[in-house]
Parts: sequence; C-alpha cells; structure tokens
Amino acid sequence: MPLVTGLVLAAGGSTRLGTPKQLLPYRDTTLLGHVLATARACEFDQLLCVIGGSADEIRAHVDLTGAAVVENHGFGEGCSSSIAAAVHAVDRRTDVLVLMLGDQPGVTQETVGRLLADRGNAAFAACAYEDGRGHPLAFARSAFGELASLHGDKGVWKLLDHHADQVVDVPVPGLIPLDVDTLEDYRTLLAGHEDGQLRT
Repeated sequence: MPLVTGLVLAAGGSTRLGTPKQLLPYRDTTLLGHVLATARACEFDQLLCVIGGSADEIRAHVDLTGAAVVENHGFGEGCSSSIAAAVHAVDRRTDVLVLMLGDQPGVTQETVGRLLADRGNAAFAACAYEDGRGHPLAFARSAFGELASLHGDKGVWKLLDHHADQVVDVPVPGLIPLDVDTLEDYRTLLAGHEDGQLRT
C-alpha cells in the first residue's frame, strides 16, 4: 500500500472575514478542529497542518493532536506558499500527498477515501463534484518538486491546468463543499446547512 501524507492548509489571515476563521465555533469544536478530526479519521500515515495567521491562538485553542505543525510566516503570499512550505516536511517515504482545506468542513472521510481508491497511479487527482472540480486533491511523489515551487493564490489550479492530460477526476456525489471565506459563508454553514454542501 502506498504511504499517504495528509496536508491541511490553515494559514490564511482571514482578511475577508475579519476574525480568525480557523477558530470559528463549528459543531462541538472549531472550523479547523473539525477538518483536523476528519483528517485524523482518514488514518493518513503522516498528517501535516500549516498555520500562519493567528498561529498562537490556533495552537492555544485548536486540537492539533496527531498533526505535525508547519508555520508559514509568508502566508500573506497566498495558498501556494503554504503548500511549498509543507512539502519540505513531508516524510521522504510518502508516495501520495492529499491536500485538504482547513476552512472546508463539508469534506468527509468518505470523499478522501474515494479519491485515494479511484486515482489509480495518477500524478494528479481531483474530486469531480456535480458542479465542478474541487478539493481534496491528491499528488504523487513525482509532483512534489513542482508543488515546492508554487507561487500565488491559484498556483495549485494552474499546476493542474498545466498537466491537464495527467489529471484524473474522481467522481464524488454532491456539490463542491463550501469554503468559509466570509461572514455570509459562515452564516450559511450554520443556518441549517451543516453538511457544508451549499455554496453561496
């Protein structure tokens, strides 16, 4: 069986929300706490979590059990900087890296399992929801070098576009899970849409 590392990205500065979204109450924990609980349930061989904005508060208030924490001091440079920072902490025996977002609580253990089971030996794999391509994403070791050199907020999507003929899209039921970027997103999540599947 391939060795799998799970990577949860949670370094954002929450500029659009105005308060650390990682610490927003969600169910019986926080937004990031819920995503990390899902990641732990996936039983990855290694679990990494990248933090940056509000790092001290996250360490104090989020259950980081089982995750090796990578701090990205350049988090303001976009999501790609967090991926690049974390790749250097990936176990050198790892065959596959699964990328998850710390503000996307609608992603389930079953979704991750489906992605890993149906990606084959693809260098790149993404979830194909009913309304488009989304996270989580999976990358084979052959892609790690390019991940380490990503730049900008959309770098990972540009990478998939660049290797379009090598990307496997794994069908997943439902809509792309909601990213909580604004207060309106958070209100939507709490207003009876706890599965995180409704997008604004």
